Amino acid sequence: MGKDLFEPASSETTADQNKSITPKVDTRLAWIMAVASGMSVANLYYIQPVLPDMARSFAVAPGQVGFIATLSQVGFALGLLFLVPLGDRYNRRTLIVGTLLAVTLALVVMASAPTIAVLAIAALAVGVTTIVPQMIVPYAASLARPHERGRIVGIVMSGLLIGILLARTFSGLISARLGWHAVYWIAAGLMLLLAGLMRLLLPNDYPHSPISYGQLLRSLWSLFRAEPVVREAGVFGALAFGAFSAFWVTLAFFLETPLYHYGSDVAGLFGLVGVVGALAASFVGRMADRRDARQTTGVAIAIVLLSFLIFWLVGQYLWGLIIGVILLDLGSQAAHVSNQTRVYSLNPEARNRLNTVYMVPYFIGGALGSALGTLGWELAGWNGVSAVGCIMGIAALAIFVVNGRRSIVRIQQL
Repeated sequence: MGKDLFEPASSETTADQNKSITPKVDTRLAWIMAVASGMSVANLYYIQPVLPDMARSFAVAPGQVGFIATLSQVGFALGLLFLVPLGDRYNRRTLIVGTLLAVTLALVVMASAPTIAVLAIAALAVGVTTIVPQMIVPYAASLARPHERGRIVGIVMSGLLIGILLARTFSGLISARLGWHAVYWIAAGLMLLLAGLMRLLLPNDYPHSPISYGQLLRSLWSLFRAEPVVREAGVFGALAFGAFSAFWVTLAFFLETPLYHYGSDVAGLFGLVGVVGALAASFVGRMADRRDARQTTGVAIAIVLLSFLIFWLVGQYLWGLIIGVILLDLGSQAAHVSNQTRVYSLNPEARNRLNTVYMVPYFIGGALGSALGTLGWELAGWNGVSAVGCIMGIAALAIFVVNGRRSIVRIQQL
């Protein structure tokens, strides 16, 4: 981890180094990256099942702790914007290890927060530093051969989504027995351990772009303007993830109502149900390799919309919630993998920045979904949450159809 790892190489040196690195990633390395992505992204989602416990701990209303969950997603979007592009210039293994150490510190502050104001600041910091998966996914894509890129991204994304879902199970069970503070103390220890493992297990990496950090950030807008695929994928991702977040940030409150009388432990167990959908990610990646990834995205959006119709109509029954969760996680994951397959098929020298251009609106959508889901809950209970998810799903499907028709018209005019 010497100084040479942090210094950008000249374009000539970078080219020579890249020639010596054949694009390859075996299944073992892909699963190592998947586990690392899942463990690290979990930091962003521990909060969702324990929101009622936090509200009682600080004697505040549900809307105030719901806002803290939104802050963590806003922080993640900031980390994507200002930190992830560094992966196109600096050693990605070093960046991953350093970021894991930073998130460890943020988790310690969150675990020991004496007031809700400190908790809010810590949640924002956890979001900013929980961007390791968004360094790992383009890293895996850059090592994969073009014909298997969807499969490799699917494997890594399976680990990432399983991490999101099991984070809820873990935090719900731990909070019910040891309190929500213990969740974050344990998470800090796991991140410290993961930092050491990533230093040992990840292959070394070399800088790819000789441009400065300021140029990297300025180039994001240029990429956004130049790549209509990224713009469209960003909108689809934002709306699908917004609906996903609206559900998960309010589920614990719904399960505490007289209709169910369940606590944070049961809310967390719903994460296990969603693993069924997460395991489909590798299959979705293979489909995106063989078929039109955009069409796969359209099917996925329709599945997300269907899940919220089920929540609305039969969410008062446990079986309805279970079916809806499976469909929601399947649809959200399928949309995300298909979107990323499209994005990573573009400029290989700018994969980290392309990932940023796609993921920033994705998590802005997630933050918006969390805020709207909380608002919907306060205004109209579960009907309000279901309405938010349906509106986002319908909007995404409408954009998909309209853009598809425009593409057909442009092709016919050529």
